[in-house]
Amino acid sequence: MEVSNFAPILVQIIFAALLAGVIIVASHFFGQRSRKSSIKDSAYECGIKSEGKTSTRFSVKFYVTAMLFILFDIEVLFLIPWALIYRDFIAESLPILGPILFFLAVLVIGLVYEIKKGGLEWEK
Repeated sequence: MEVSNFAPILVQIIFAALLAGVIIVASHFFGQRSRKSSIKDSAYECGIKSEGKTSTRFSVKFYVTAMLFILFDIEVLFLIPWALIYRDFIAESLPILGPILFFLAVLVIGLVYEIKKGGLEWEK
């Protein structure tokens, strides 16, 4: 293997390191740095001082629903490669339907479990 084969990769690594350095230096010089007053005391964008609580507490149900969405969304993403290579497996006479049906069964069982436990209900 020649070193010239790795030249594009080396150029990209050097470019990425330089770009990261330039961004850090630029943010240091142009970034808002107020040492006298904290950000909590300053007005936010519109210039009007905030009144009351600036942050609200979210219910745990919100986070559980968000985690379930991410979980099932990622599992559905695993189906995309299967759908794209399904014909190739059938042409090679490889059994692919059984494992994917097992995967889908686990998904459905998990969803039914969450529905029965009330994980998707907002109000109780």
